[in-house]
Amino acid sequence: MTQSILELEMKIMELTAELRQLQRDLPGEEVKDYKFDTVDGSRSLSELFAGKNKLLLIHNMGQACRYCTLWGDGINPYVAHLETAMSVVMVSKDAPEVQRNFANSRQWRMRMASHGGGEYMQDQVAANGMGNMPGAVVYEQLDGKIYRKASTYFGPSDLYCSQWHFLGLAGIDIGDWTPQYSYWQRPQEMEDGGENLPD
Repeated sequence: MTQSILELEMKIMELTAELRQLQRDLPGEEVKDYKFDTVDGSRSLSELFAGKNKLLLIHNMGQACRYCTLWGDGINPYVAHLETAMSVVMVSKDAPEVQRNFANSRQWRMRMASHGGGEYMQDQVAANGMGNMPGAVVYEQLDGKIYRKASTYFGPSDLYCSQWHFLGLAGIDIGDWTPQYSYWQRPQEMEDGGENLPD
Protein backbone atom coordinates (compact mmCIF):
# COMPACT_ATOMS: atom_id res chain seq x y z
CA MET A 1 0.00 0.00 0.00
CA THR A 2 1.44 3.35 -0.98
CA GLN A 3 1.66 6.21 1.49
CA SER A 4 -0.76 8.33 -0.56
CA ILE A 5 -3.42 5.58 -0.45
CA LEU A 6 -2.97 5.14 3.29
CA GLU A 7 -3.26 8.89 3.86
CA LEU A 8 -6.41 9.07 1.74
CA GLU A 9 -7.98 6.14 3.64
CA MET A 10 -7.23 7.87 6.95
CA LYS A 11 -8.77 11.09 5.62
CA ILE A 12 -11.91 9.19 4.57
CA MET A 13 -12.16 7.70 8.09
CA GLU A 14 -11.83 11.18 9.63
CA LEU A 15 -14.44 12.64 7.28
CA THR A 16 -16.79 9.75 8.06
CA ALA A 17 -16.46 10.46 11.79
CA GLU A 18 -17.21 14.14 11.07
CA LEU A 19 -20.26 13.11 9.03
CA ARG A 20 -21.56 10.98 11.93
CA GLN A 21 -21.24 13.94 14.31
CA LEU A 22 -23.16 16.20 11.92
CA GLN A 23 -25.89 13.55 11.63
CA ARG A 24 -26.13 13.25 15.43
CA ASP A 25 -26.49 17.02 15.78
CA LEU A 26 -29.38 17.37 13.29
CA PRO A 27 -32.43 18.86 15.06
CA GLY A 28 -34.94 16.82 13.06
CA GLU A 29 -37.95 17.88 11.02
CA GLU A 30 -41.45 16.95 12.15
CA VAL A 31 -43.35 14.72 9.71
CA LYS A 32 -46.90 13.41 9.53
CA ASP A 33 -47.95 9.93 10.59
CA TYR A 34 -48.01 8.38 7.10
CA LYS A 35 -49.98 5.23 6.28
CA PHE A 36 -48.51 2.03 4.84
CA ASP A 37 -49.88 -1.33 3.73
CA THR A 38 -48.46 -4.57 5.11
CA VAL A 39 -49.41 -8.25 4.86
CA ASP A 40 -51.07 -7.73 8.26
CA GLY A 41 -53.13 -4.72 7.13
CA SER A 42 -52.74 -0.94 7.27
CA ARG A 43 -50.05 0.46 9.57
CA SER A 44 -49.10 4.02 10.43
CA LEU A 45 -45.53 5.29 10.55
CA SER A 46 -45.83 5.52 14.34
CA GLU A 47 -46.80 1.84 14.51
CA LEU A 48 -43.69 0.85 12.57
CA PHE A 49 -41.59 2.02 15.54
CA ALA A 50 -42.85 -1.14 17.31
CA GLY A 51 -42.22 0.22 20.80
CA LYS A 52 -38.81 1.77 20.09
CA ASN A 53 -38.11 5.50 19.84
CA LYS A 54 -35.99 5.23 16.68
CA LEU A 55 -36.96 3.76 13.31
CA LEU A 56 -34.66 2.96 10.39
CA LEU A 57 -36.75 3.00 7.22
CA ILE A 58 -34.90 1.54 4.25
CA HIS A 59 -36.13 2.97 0.95
CA ASN A 60 -36.07 0.19 -1.64
CA MET A 61 -37.19 0.63 -5.24
CA GLY A 62 -38.77 -2.83 -5.23
CA GLN A 63 -38.14 -6.26 -6.67
CA ALA A 64 -37.56 -4.88 -10.18
CA CYS A 65 -34.25 -3.25 -9.15
CA ARG A 66 -31.14 -5.45 -9.01
CA TYR A 67 -29.15 -2.71 -7.28
CA CYS A 68 -31.72 -2.30 -4.48
CA THR A 69 -31.72 -6.08 -4.09
CA LEU A 70 -27.94 -5.97 -3.59
CA TRP A 71 -28.34 -3.38 -0.82
CA GLY A 72 -31.11 -5.45 0.78
CA ASP A 73 -28.91 -8.54 0.70
CA GLY A 74 -26.10 -6.56 2.30
CA ILE A 75 -28.23 -5.04 5.08
CA ASN A 76 -30.03 -8.30 5.92
CA PRO A 77 -27.25 -9.92 8.03
CA TYR A 78 -27.16 -6.86 10.31
CA VAL A 79 -30.90 -6.61 11.00
CA ALA A 80 -30.74 -8.50 14.31
CA HIS A 81 -27.91 -6.22 15.47
CA LEU A 82 -29.64 -3.03 14.31
CA GLU A 83 -32.90 -4.02 15.99
CA THR A 84 -31.22 -3.93 19.40
CA ALA A 85 -31.03 -0.14 18.93
CA MET A 86 -34.02 0.72 16.72
CA SER A 87 -36.84 -0.68 14.66
CA VAL A 88 -35.94 -1.66 11.07
CA VAL A 89 -38.45 -1.72 8.19
CA MET A 90 -37.92 -1.84 4.44
CA VAL A 91 -40.45 0.07 2.33
CA SER A 92 -41.11 0.07 -1.41
CA LYS A 93 -43.99 0.70 -3.79
CA ASP A 94 -44.55 -3.05 -4.37
CA ALA A 95 -47.74 -4.57 -2.98
CA PRO A 96 -47.30 -6.25 0.44
CA GLU A 97 -47.70 -9.80 -0.92
CA VAL A 98 -45.10 -9.11 -3.64
CA GLN A 99 -42.75 -7.67 -1.01
CA ARG A 100 -43.13 -10.65 1.30
CA ASN A 101 -42.67 -13.24 -1.44
CA PHE A 102 -39.56 -11.48 -2.72
CA ALA A 103 -38.18 -11.00 0.81
CA ASN A 104 -38.69 -14.71 1.48
CA SER A 105 -36.90 -15.62 -1.75
CA ARG A 106 -33.90 -13.52 -0.59
CA GLN A 107 -34.19 -14.72 3.05
CA TRP A 108 -34.50 -11.13 4.25
CA ARG A 109 -35.36 -10.79 7.94
CA MET A 110 -36.52 -7.19 7.97
CA ARG A 111 -40.18 -6.24 8.26
CA MET A 112 -41.75 -4.90 5.07
CA ALA A 113 -44.28 -2.15 4.35
CA SER A 114 -45.62 -0.67 1.13
CA HIS A 115 -46.05 3.05 0.47
CA GLY A 116 -47.62 2.13 -2.88
CA GLY A 117 -45.84 4.98 -4.63
CA GLY A 118 -48.16 7.49 -2.97
CA GLU A 119 -47.84 10.36 -0.54
CA TYR A 120 -44.97 8.97 1.54
CA MET A 121 -42.86 8.37 -1.55
CA GLN A 122 -43.55 11.84 -2.93
CA ASP A 123 -42.76 13.56 0.39
CA GLN A 124 -39.98 11.45 1.87
CA VAL A 125 -38.33 9.38 -0.89
CA ALA A 126 -38.24 11.50 -4.06
CA ALA A 127 -34.97 13.34 -4.68
CA ASN A 128 -32.50 14.38 -7.36
CA GLY A 129 -35.16 14.22 -10.07
CA MET A 130 -36.05 10.63 -9.17
CA GLY A 131 -39.45 9.83 -7.71
CA ASN A 132 -38.30 6.55 -6.19
CA MET A 133 -34.82 7.15 -4.81
CA PRO A 134 -33.22 4.31 -2.80
CA GLY A 135 -31.71 5.12 0.58
CA ALA A 136 -32.53 5.20 4.26
CA VAL A 137 -34.07 7.54 6.82
CA VAL A 138 -33.94 7.51 10.61
CA TYR A 139 -37.08 8.78 12.31
CA GLU A 140 -37.42 9.51 16.02
CA GLN A 141 -40.54 9.60 18.18
CA LEU A 142 -40.59 12.23 20.90
CA ASP A 143 -43.56 13.43 22.95
CA GLY A 144 -46.05 11.90 20.52
CA LYS A 145 -44.46 13.51 17.46
CA ILE A 146 -42.35 11.98 14.69
CA TYR A 147 -39.17 13.66 13.47
CA ARG A 148 -37.05 12.90 10.40
CA LYS A 149 -33.56 12.98 11.88
CA ALA A 150 -31.03 11.89 9.27
CA SER A 151 -31.16 10.42 5.80
CA THR A 152 -28.95 9.13 3.02
CA TYR A 153 -29.20 7.92 -0.56
CA PHE A 154 -27.89 4.62 -1.86
CA GLY A 155 -25.67 4.37 -4.91
CA PRO A 156 -22.46 2.68 -6.06
CA SER A 157 -19.47 3.53 -3.81
CA ASP A 158 -21.63 4.77 -0.93
CA LEU A 159 -20.88 3.88 2.70
CA TYR A 160 -23.67 1.29 2.94
CA CYS A 161 -22.71 -1.46 0.47
CA SER A 162 -19.29 -3.07 0.91
CA GLN A 163 -19.48 -4.83 -2.46
CA TRP A 164 -18.39 -1.72 -4.35
CA HIS A 165 -15.37 -1.17 -2.13
CA PHE A 166 -14.11 -4.73 -2.60
CA LEU A 167 -14.65 -4.45 -6.36
CA GLY A 168 -12.73 -1.16 -6.31
CA LEU A 169 -9.94 -2.81 -4.36
CA ALA A 170 -9.71 -5.30 -7.24
CA GLY A 171 -9.59 -2.49 -9.80
CA ILE A 172 -13.12 -3.12 -11.08
CA ASP A 173 -14.96 0.09 -11.98
CA ILE A 174 -18.61 0.83 -11.19
CA GLY A 175 -19.52 0.58 -14.86
CA ASP A 176 -17.79 -2.78 -15.27
CA TRP A 177 -20.08 -4.81 -12.99
CA THR A 178 -23.84 -5.08 -12.49
CA PRO A 179 -25.47 -7.07 -9.66
CA GLN A 180 -27.73 -9.97 -10.60
CA TYR A 181 -30.52 -11.77 -8.75
CA SER A 182 -28.69 -15.09 -9.15
CA TYR A 183 -25.21 -16.07 -10.35
CA TRP A 184 -26.01 -19.68 -11.24
CA GLN A 185 -24.86 -20.57 -14.74
CA ARG A 186 -26.42 -23.44 -16.66
CA PRO A 187 -23.91 -26.27 -17.20
CA GLN A 188 -23.52 -27.55 -20.74
CA GLU A 189 -24.93 -30.88 -19.62
CA MET A 190 -27.28 -31.46 -16.70
CA GLU A 191 -26.62 -34.61 -14.68
CA ASP A 192 -30.24 -34.66 -13.42
CA GLY A 193 -31.89 -34.80 -16.83
CA GLY A 194 -32.39 -31.06 -17.15
CA GLU A 195 -36.19 -30.91 -16.90
CA ASN A 196 -37.98 -27.73 -15.79
CA LEU A 197 -34.93 -25.46 -15.74
CA PRO A 198 -35.61 -21.71 -15.30
CA ASP A 199 -35.02 -19.50 -18.31
